[in-house]
Amino acid sequence: MSEGCQKKAKIPASRRLFLKTKMLEKAITMIDKEKKDRETERERILAERVPPLTLSGLSVQELQDLCKQLHQKIDGIDEERYDIEVKVAKNDKEIEGLSQKILDLKGKFKRPNLRRVRISADAMLGALLGSKHKGSMDLRANLKSVKKEEETKDKEVTDWRKNVEAMSGMEGRKKLFDAV
Repeated sequence: MSEGCQKKAKIPASRRLFLKTKMLEKAITMIDKEKKDRETERERILAERVPPLTLSGLSVQELQDLCKQLHQKIDGIDEERYDIEVKVAKNDKEIEGLSQKILDLKGKFKRPNLRRVRISADAMLGALLGSKHKGSMDLRANLKSVKKEEETKDKEVTDWRKNVEAMSGMEGRKKLFDAV
């Protein structure tokens, strides 16, 4: 038997529950570890980019200048954030409008049910080979003529006994009485 055809082994409900609790415990420990890693990474990046402030030994004028610089930086960042928020809101509105247009167009233009279309051999060849090819092939006419020739041969060779057998029985009597 191949591997794909083998049946799965059924696991008892107690074993399944045990495995689920083990997986949840493992997930909780992984999430806790991830949170601690994020916190240490944040502290490391802040230590690199933002040096600790040494406010001791600064005069009142220097503290005021430092506060002005911090306020200017905060204002600049707020302006950037506001500009980004405006762009995001504008793009969200545009996306909503376009999706609404798409829904409207889907409602207006319902696709018609496609019907089977019989195409002649000439039309098929024209579609396949392009409009330059103008050769005509009348395949249906050839088929019909072959069928007619075969039918005429069959009629000539028929046996009179077959007609008598067909006329015997109730159907044959009805035909004979209708003819009279």
